[in-house]
Amino acid sequence: MSQEGSLNQYNDVEKKGGQTAAGVGPGHHVSVDPAQDVYYDPSKESLMTRLGLSVESFKRAPGTTRGLVAHGDIPPEYLQHDNPLLQQKMKPRHLQMIAVGGSIGTGLFVGSGSALGNGGPAGILLAWIIMGIMLINVTQALGEMAILYPVSGGFYTLASRMIDPSFAFAMGWNYVLQWAVTLPLEITVAGSTVQYWTDAVPLAAWITIFFIIIIIAAAFGTLGYAEEEFWSSCLKLGVVIIYIIIGIVCICGGGPAGGDFDTYQGARLWHEAPGAFPNGFKGVCAVFVTAAFSFAGTELVGLAATETPNPRKTMPSAVKNTFWRITLIYVTSLTIVGLTIRSDDQDLYNGSGSDISPFVILMDRARIRGMNHLINITICISVLSIGLSCVYAGSRTLTALAETGYAPRMFTYIDKSGRPLYSVLALLILGPLAYINCADVGGQVFDWLVALSGLSTLITWFSICVTHIRFRKAWKVQGHSVEELPFKAMGGEYGSWLGATLIVIILIAQFYIGLFPIGGVESAGERAQSFFLAYLAAPIMLGFYIFGYLWKRTTPRKASQIDLDTGRKSWLTVEDMRAYRAERAAAPLYVRIYRMLFSN
Repeated sequence: MSQEGSLNQYNDVEKKGGQTAAGVGPGHHVSVDPAQDVYYDPSKESLMTRLGLSVESFKRAPGTTRGLVAHGDIPPEYLQHDNPLLQQKMKPRHLQMIAVGGSIGTGLFVGSGSALGNGGPAGILLAWIIMGIMLINVTQALGEMAILYPVSGGFYTLASRMIDPSFAFAMGWNYVLQWAVTLPLEITVAGSTVQYWTDAVPLAAWITIFFIIIIIAAAFGTLGYAEEEFWSSCLKLGVVIIYIIIGIVCICGGGPAGGDFDTYQGARLWHEAPGAFPNGFKGVCAVFVTAAFSFAGTELVGLAATETPNPRKTMPSAVKNTFWRITLIYVTSLTIVGLTIRSDDQDLYNGSGSDISPFVILMDRARIRGMNHLINITICISVLSIGLSCVYAGSRTLTALAETGYAPRMFTYIDKSGRPLYSVLALLILGPLAYINCADVGGQVFDWLVALSGLSTLITWFSICVTHIRFRKAWKVQGHSVEELPFKAMGGEYGSWLGATLIVIILIAQFYIGLFPIGGVESAGERAQSFFLAYLAAPIMLGFYIFGYLWKRTTPRKASQIDLDTGRKSWLTVEDMRAYRAERAAAPLYVRIYRMLFSN
């Protein structure tokens, strides 16, 4: 095959698969959803239907849009099958901002305060760096698989295929439960945030207002989520950058006269009591879950891959931008937090919502008027943004569970606007749980609800690493070369082993801190409560797995039996990819550097 021919085969031509599918040959495992044999063109619908605002938009979509770009010579039997019924409405700018700023929210703006109190200025930095290293490997592995297989359900569907359906069942339902519980939590935090200005309005009223806002945004489907994420992420990134600049000025003593930062501060908080590690090793262990919570949602780019037309073009930069978010946003801003706020500062504990945010405390102490209000507004918008992410992530995973037979078939319903309608409603129905916080014992009840999903994020990331390890094994055993992959994870399978190992270490640390919490316990009952508040998600995950196994009786497949074809959108040969990479290697040096850092 000539180089010219190879390059032409790489052109981004959308394979609609209009012809009748050929017979399925030996070794092929093709899904046979009848709806995927029908081509549906949403562009012929009215604007109101496409936006999800007409009665017609709520009717079931008659078939797939087949909007995913495919590369290479795809066997005919795969052209018409395993096309997600979800519509490809996301644009590159949406995916980029979801990757860069999508998960910035309560964990960073508010949770970093309690983390500072537990771990100290060095402890939070160490914990977030370790989590960041782990997460870079997770997103690299996720990017490699999602670009090759932009299938409905993302990493859940791939875990079912590469590992074991019973394990995937447990992981999928655990992931849905995580977001289902997080939604009312975020609505409550949004209400608490507004009370920074006034408590004249009851919390229940704010919960109602913010819940209605999330319902309205969810009504616009993928486009509503994507646009909201884009603009809220722009705001969050802008405010964090402003905070970092102001923080550096304050540390150097350039704050307004009369404030706490009108003289040079330096790194004195690292040296003065209580020091860099006020609670020692135990304090660092206590910070890991807060750090994981702040990164929760980073994996959403894997779910979003199926709703963007050409993941091959857009996903690599989204994956690589995760590194820059961790390095420039989290690490830098947390360094500022540790250099400006004492870990035993009482304002970190007296209050709720944004009152205990170290970002807001800095602006109040420095007497920089207006910035505290801007940060508080940003926190409120961030919380609502993550609330909408809860609906998006939970509904897409629930739909995939239904498509694979592990949830009621009603959740496979996709309407003409591209919304998984019943799955979205199932998530929204749980939003009113936020009103529990209005009761006298609401805080205690809500603590247990949150504990249900306390480790879910770590379990999800672990499953992504193991899925990637199994994928690489099957890819090799079945005679494929890594050169065929349109995007290769930076650390390969070794990166996934490192990521999985770090997650296991973090789970062990959380087990330890659950049994021996900071400050100690006075009775066996308090110790049991502390442990289950920290580790309840583990037995829940185990229970899901046992139920899934008893239901379907599935066991892990051998590497040679794993289906590597269904849903695959890149069928380029080694020669095709060598020609493609040779062409890109001829680009000017500055272009190659840019691609290495930000693209593919």
